[in-house]
Amino acid sequence: MNKVLITGAASGLGRALALRYAREGAAICIADINMGGAAETLNMVESAGGSGWIYELDVRSEANWNALRDEVIKRWNGIDLVINNAGVATGDRIDAGDWEWWNWIIDINLKGVALGCRTFTPLMKQQGSGAFINVASLAGLLKAPSMASYNATKAAVIAISETMHFELLPYGINVTALCPGFFRTNLNHGMKTSDPDMLKFVDKVFEASALDADDIADAAYKAVQKNQMICNPHPVGRRTYFIKRYLPFLYRQGVLKMAEGLKKREDQRRAFKEEKDS
Repeated sequence: MNKVLITGAASGLGRALALRYAREGAAICIADINMGGAAETLNMVESAGGSGWIYELDVRSEANWNALRDEVIKRWNGIDLVINNAGVATGDRIDAGDWEWWNWIIDINLKGVALGCRTFTPLMKQQGSGAFINVASLAGLLKAPSMASYNATKAAVIAISETMHFELLPYGINVTALCPGFFRTNLNHGMKTSDPDMLKFVDKVFEASALDADDIADAAYKAVQKNQMICNPHPVGRRTYFIKRYLPFLYRQGVLKMAEGLKKREDQRRAFKEEKDS
């Protein structure tokens, strides 16, 4: 994997992925809307033994993607790996938050991934080789309460990736859906939610994670080498998904208990507001 394109590589998991491939001597296109962070990543990539260049990319724009493909062909005359990593987060009940947040997260998390795949698949078919890593989430496999829009986009990324995995294998193209659980990153910094406790909860879970972005990046690197269709890097995530598939009654009990706790908290908040307003 000598020529690697990574979206959302200005920080977080995208940066960790860039550094993981830089240690293998890869040339990396650091594509992001944040040019300052992208430049910082490039400096780190070069210090780690790789090389590369930065490109300002809005993953929602088909024109941007097409221009990036043309630049890749001009510079590299091919591509080995495209990592669709750019993503955002929301956390709300189905009846809460702004409807516009649904459009925002679908455009970036779902359509942005789909555009990246559509743009570079023809080039990989022409080469007869290549690979994609589409960054989904454990949320796309387990679907916890109060995260409907986020869960929906990540489940869709898994669906796209599974479809592509089989669709593109005859062309020599590999596809992996990366499904990390909570880990220490900056995804929560731009999270949209109307729940005042959601960010506190997410921060707490992030800090409790046994894995960090470097661990996830290393797991993704190894998954591509093995041509895994799904990479579920967290041990607790793999156990929980096993329970969901093979002991569904236990999984249902656990999720229902979580949902009941959320309802209790919402009832308490409503009662406090009514008492304050009266």
